Amino acid sequence: MTEYFLRLLFLVPLVGGLAFGALWLWRKAQPGMAGGASRERLVKVVDAVPLGASGRLAVVEFEGKRLLLAVSRNGVTRVDESPTNLSMIDG
Repeated sequence: MTEYFLRLLFLVPLVGGLAFGALWLWRKAQPGMAGGASRERLVKVVDAVPLGASGRLAVVEFEGKRLLLAVSRNGVTRVDESPTNLSMIDG
């Protein structure tokens, strides 16, 4: 019985450490994940506003344009488009 507990005290932390190490390596190997190699993004989410339980209205910058997108369970729809270099309107 003592041998069983000694094996248990050795193997449980070993298996836990192996699982933790495998998950850590998997996260590091995923491209685009946080903590990975940083790169310049082509698409930038400027703002997003929830609309109800399953919808969202998002402003996205892409290739010098700002796109207003409606995102829902059914898909993504472009609502409007404007250039990014618009100056703020006073008043």
